[in-house]
Amino acid sequence: MKRIARAASIAALLGLVIPLPATAYVGPGAGFAFAGSLFFFLGAVLLALATILFFPIRMAWVALKRRRKGTGAAMVRRVIVMGFDGLDPDLVRKYVAEGRMSNFKRLGEQGFSSKLSTTFPSISPVAWSSFITGCSPAKHNIFDFLARDRRTYLPDLSSAQITSPKKVLKLGKYRFPLEKPGIKLLRKGKSFWKQLGEHGVFSAILRVPITFPAEEFDGVQLAAMCAPDLKGTQGSFTSFSTNPEDSATTGGERIKITREGDVIKGAIPGPANSLVEGSPQLEIPFTIKVDSARQSAVVELGTGDTIHLERGKYSDWVRLSYSAGLGQKVHGIARLLITSIEPTFNLYMTPINIDPENPALPISHPLVYSIYLSKALGSFATLGLAEDTWALNERVINEDQFLEQTYLIHEEREKMFWSELDKVRKGLVVCVFDATDRIQHMFYRFIQDGHPAARGFDVEKYQHAIRDIYERADKLVGEVLDRRKEDEELFVLSDHGFKSFHRGLNVNSWLRDQGYLVLREGKTEGRDWFVDVDWEKTRAFGLGLAGLFLNIKGRESKGIVEPGEEAKALKAEIIEKLRELRDPEYDNEQVVVDAWDRDDCYGPGPFVENAPDVLIGYNKGYRVSWESVTGKILEEALVDNTKAWSGDHCIDPRLVPGVLYSTRKLDCENPRIIDLAPTVLELFGVAKTPQMEGLSLLGPTRIDPTLLPSGKPIDSRTANV
Repeated sequence: MKRIARAASIAALLGLVIPLPATAYVGPGAGFAFAGSLFFFLGAVLLALATILFFPIRMAWVALKRRRKGTGAAMVRRVIVMGFDGLDPDLVRKYVAEGRMSNFKRLGEQGFSSKLSTTFPSISPVAWSSFITGCSPAKHNIFDFLARDRRTYLPDLSSAQITSPKKVLKLGKYRFPLEKPGIKLLRKGKSFWKQLGEHGVFSAILRVPITFPAEEFDGVQLAAMCAPDLKGTQGSFTSFSTNPEDSATTGGERIKITREGDVIKGAIPGPANSLVEGSPQLEIPFTIKVDSARQSAVVELGTGDTIHLERGKYSDWVRLSYSAGLGQKVHGIARLLITSIEPTFNLYMTPINIDPENPALPISHPLVYSIYLSKALGSFATLGLAEDTWALNERVINEDQFLEQTYLIHEEREKMFWSELDKVRKGLVVCVFDATDRIQHMFYRFIQDGHPAARGFDVEKYQHAIRDIYERADKLVGEVLDRRKEDEELFVLSDHGFKSFHRGLNVNSWLRDQGYLVLREGKTEGRDWFVDVDWEKTRAFGLGLAGLFLNIKGRESKGIVEPGEEAKALKAEIIEKLRELRDPEYDNEQVVVDAWDRDDCYGPGPFVENAPDVLIGYNKGYRVSWESVTGKILEEALVDNTKAWSGDHCIDPRLVPGVLYSTRKLDCENPRIIDLAPTVLELFGVAKTPQMEGLSLLGPTRIDPTLLPSGKPIDSRTANV
């Protein structure tokens, strides 16, 4: 059961879990944040006191060393890279034509603009990993948010591995770790800013996905996607309610509270206390005094802090300090929001972010950097996916409250970005802004006619939510352009585009219907995590967003498919059937544009074996269904998507290219996201490594769009997507 609970949290990374009891929503390495934090907290006070004094001195020393090393061949003084996750070229073109994105228009006319080919598959961790390394997934090892465990058939987080300390000193009920927890970045390949640092170029890297744990290099970095919350999950909210009908939920925890008059008492659950035998959950007691007439309340925490709340208004970041005994504390931050007072009192709390001023994990490089930012700019979100999409999916918060939360986080990111632009006058500054992606995921239903997730909602009220964040991105680009010097280059890019997601394919239900996946005797549907699958008769199964795996003998623990010719023939057979799949409920629409044998899709690389055996390129409007991602088998293979998460990009990569804008006039055709790393390196006079597959876009670059990443031609039946 512990393994299943762990898997549930991992899958929740992008809002991909199926409805599970709240008690099962426990994260990978739950308790690790505290178990290994003893070493961090022993020096936290000294670090905080020394931050303001020593961090600028350290930066000055680094700058001096850079001047001594220097490349001597740089074409520029500074390169600025602005990433807008999910910015779609078709929507940019539309808003430019309407006069709403004048700065993008200006940038494109003065410099360069193009669609930007994304990765196979078109998933954020895969694409940003290719941006970072200039390599394809076969070389950087990230193929999805999830990776399969070949022994258990359950998912693991693909980007980071966290293990508890093995050496523990037992004293009575206490368990003292004698070593740090194991925290390992599973993304392979060298980041291009690490290469720059080896040649004396300083970099400031803000919230680029798949950078947790933060790596060491000549610069500063704040980690992003896959950085956990304080509980060790990928983001679990808490909802306190007096409504006895509130029950288990996906993506968080609902807690029943009792109101006596105007007083409510309860406790805020925190991480597991792994310093104590049995790892009991830490809690902070609270008392809420409700003022119904003023539609407000006062929250008194057991730590002595008092928070004044008004209904419908987010609090500032609230510091939560959990005491584990023996003077040890673990720190987090969260925002509180009263969503209703009468007749039901509802209090929403965001996931508890790791406190950047008292970090329990390496969320930044150097460790003191997050402390420095927090002291200089105030508290900020540190969770990898900080915008709480599941709270909106579960209707714990509404659309307006989600938008407000998203913009609060976006404003924090802008402050960090401007702070680094002011400080780093020479070198590289990279910042990725997430709001474009999150708002499109949750509000695409309001720009897609007839979307099943828009039924019953005020479509007119929210039809411009996506347009508004695009205009905000345009404003920010314009401000950077106005400040840009002649010896600086600006690149604006996105990792992929966006399309509607109104129908989901349960891959495992389809595999069952085709006879490739077999359930235990007497079962027609299967529970979460493949519980009801008969592995001794199953030849293929779907896991994650990208595709499906074969049950290979000698590779999977209960494999039955012979490797070699039998496996190759089975893949070809499944691919052919996927290409023929139609949706009878939607005018016989083609569900899958194309599918690929991973051996044909990827070129040589040390990690090809970790890729799905078959990659699925869905058509516009389709995606793998919520349930299929985590191994649940439903009666029907094709189902409507009625969740607020209504837009997506996990489809045929040719349908969702990103964008690329540059102040430099580039002589290239069909640029790819893997080409940015060697391009920036060349601007600084640094040669790319032999492992890099990307090409510099500074010279004449002509990339054939009809070829797969492996260099093999795309099937002629699907080449003209």
